[in-house]
Amino acid sequence: MSSDETAAIDAFEQLGLTSYEAKVFIALHRLSAGTARDIADITDVPRSQVYSVAESLEDRGLLEVQQSNPIRYRPVSVEEARETLRSQFEREQERAFEYVEAVESEPEGEETQEDIWTVRGRDRVDDRTVDILSQAEHRIVFGTRLPELITPSIERTLAERAAAGVSVFVVSGRDAVREQFAAVDGVTIERPPAHRTDDQRSGRIVLVDDDSVLLSVRGGEDGETAIWSSGSLFASVLIQLIEASDEIHAE
Repeated sequence: MSSDETAAIDAFEQLGLTSYEAKVFIALHRLSAGTARDIADITDVPRSQVYSVAESLEDRGLLEVQQSNPIRYRPVSVEEARETLRSQFEREQERAFEYVEAVESEPEGEETQEDIWTVRGRDRVDDRTVDILSQAEHRIVFGTRLPELITPSIERTLAERAAAGVSVFVVSGRDAVREQFAAVDGVTIERPPAHRTDDQRSGRIVLVDDDSVLLSVRGGEDGETAIWSSGSLFASVLIQLIEASDEIHAE
């Protein structure tokens, strides 16, 4: 079996098919149509198993059965199979998340969640940064020394919030970062306070509306790790401490 076929089988499994179902489906597209013996001859699926696998594929709408002697099978077209699997995946996804939403805990009364979360991996930190920035209603402070940590989606979100009337401040000691936002209307560009050193492990800092914060560092197996908190007393206090530190050193 080629590596491409192995990858295709793995992909079909991610879409909900079993390994045997994927192998039979692929084999039938090679054959155009065939019997259980034909399928077994070009796959490692035992002939005795082909019948039940084919029945399952028929139930999924991925093949048709000709009631001949012996029984023959024919796959549906690639486009029809693609649409069938897409629809099935979307239905299962909707069913799964409807249940999760139904059992999701709702905060009661005035109880405040003091949650501090850790996010590992560059892509996940990117996504969390965009999520926090997109919720800003009044003010954003975004700081980084590394241009590569400003993804197109982060840059776009900052510009969109600025256009919506949010006060957006981009803080960086690097010319490349400041130049990236020089032409963006509504974005104020600042240098970091003189007392802050250019730590090579520093990643990014996000402060939003005095109640959401994200701090990241670079390095380690995950590339980047961040802690973040939103709508919590922890976030509010940490933001106050950061800003108070800058004010003290500015005096």
